[in-house]
Amino acid sequence: MRIFNKPFLVVAGLISFQLVSCKNFSAKQTWYKGNLHTHSLWSDGDDFPEMIIQWYKDNDYQFIALSDHNTIGDSEFWYEIREREVKNKTLEKYQHRFGDWVETKIDSGKTLVRLKTFEEFRSKLQVPDSFLVIKSEEVTSSFEKKPIHINVTNIVEKIDPIRGTSVLDVMQRTLDAVHEQRKRFKTPMFAHINHPNFGYGISADDLKQLNGERFFEVYNGHPAVNNEGDDMHIDTETMWDLVNIHYLNEGKPILFGIATDDSHRYHSFSSEDSNTGRGWVMVNSKKLATEDIISAMEKGDFYASTGVHLKKLLTDKKQIEIEVDHESGVIYEIIFIGYQKGAEDVVELKKVIGKSASYTFKKEDVFVRVRINSDAKKDNPIIKDETKKAWTQPFLVE
Repeated sequence: MRIFNKPFLVVAGLISFQLVSCKNFSAKQTWYKGNLHTHSLWSDGDDFPEMIIQWYKDNDYQFIALSDHNTIGDSEFWYEIREREVKNKTLEKYQHRFGDWVETKIDSGKTLVRLKTFEEFRSKLQVPDSFLVIKSEEVTSSFEKKPIHINVTNIVEKIDPIRGTSVLDVMQRTLDAVHEQRKRFKTPMFAHINHPNFGYGISADDLKQLNGERFFEVYNGHPAVNNEGDDMHIDTETMWDLVNIHYLNEGKPILFGIATDDSHRYHSFSSEDSNTGRGWVMVNSKKLATEDIISAMEKGDFYASTGVHLKKLLTDKKQIEIEVDHESGVIYEIIFIGYQKGAEDVVELKKVIGKSASYTFKKEDVFVRVRINSDAKKDNPIIKDETKKAWTQPFLVE
């Protein structure tokens, strides 16, 4: 298979253009930690939005997006306390933490609690220059029982589930709705494809044919999403590379990789529960504001992590430099992975065992990304012996 079916001058021009959008990291870096995929009692999570947001505040996150299924939490909703909530003492914990803020009533012998709207819980918990709450929705659709879930970060109006003639058609129509809304409201927002291997609903071929998608989940912390694939399906990291090779060949902007929690369970903790703290993004932004976070992410100024943090991530036209903010006694493996002219797949360009490494670009390199492995075991993993990792975005080489 010949990857570049266009003259390389055209492709080189494309890469040069995209290099501007993948802003070079400078020596001055301010990293903000955030999760863009979270669920509450507004859909299928098992806790109140304020309790969930407070957890992220207490655990050194700087931004959070509650992305409930097919809702943006903008209506009056009285939630019925059921057996699950009684068992988990959900209301008791909520009242203990937020006191008179909590609104309850009894109707026909049932206890009801009013779920606060997005604007209410944002005003309660957002702290300027310290902690940001972003409006989001997980637009939850399907095609022939194949799940198609797409998050929209900083959404303005709810987008209803999309119907279509194929998985690709549903995805594209959803993306088109996001772009239309962004243009109409002149508000920065973006969509990202969730857990493509959940139910193996979205294939690499589906992603390759999309127009206008820039983000997808290379890692999702839900135990049912099959990040690693199986004997019949590729893992999400391999999918990422294959899609980006195709996008470059077609003259499309590259796809960036996100890590998320996809948390639903806040009272039980095990490998079988979708819990907090499993995946996040670290964004290099001028300030902690929604428009700045989105702008930085659209330039590729972020990395995805499941536990590895970076002290330094520098790149220019000549090289990439990486330094890990290391944990004592932990061994790190820094792997430079690249796609080169005339190749059919990515290759391992360099591997360093240690806390820091650099890679000098070669003339045949098209894009280079870095995966940092460690031997540090994750707390509450979703697969046995799962260790902490991080992924940079692909850096396009001129």
